[in-house]
Amino acid sequence: MAKNILICDDAAFMRMMIKDILTKNGYNVAGEAENGKVAVEKYAEVKPDLVMMDITMPEMDGIQALKKIKESDPGATVIMCSAMGQQAMVIESIQSGAKDFIVKPFQADRVLEAVKKAVG
Repeated sequence: MAKNILICDDAAFMRMMIKDILTKNGYNVAGEAENGKVAVEKYAEVKPDLVMMDITMPEMDGIQALKKIKESDPGATVIMCSAMGQQAMVIESIQSGAKDFIVKPFQADRVLEAVKKAVG
């Protein structure tokens, strides 16, 4: 059965890129969110196998959203995505329970490797 993935990024273009990589490789995109607040709501709604979460977003950033999702579901699997040079945020997101970290711009093989590692 295809794994359900929730994509969360404030840039529609980035969501589209990730969605394209995932769907071409047999994954199902269960939903999309444009900020952390929407991601937390959508997570409760669709109960995805995995969340691809951007760090820098309006309303609620990815780290806050990660913490909220982990509060409601300690078993949640989240991969954080962000641009280069955010070392402190990478460390904080891993400490907050993120399974992996992908750097933008995305390389399809790196995205797939992280997803496979996280959800098989």
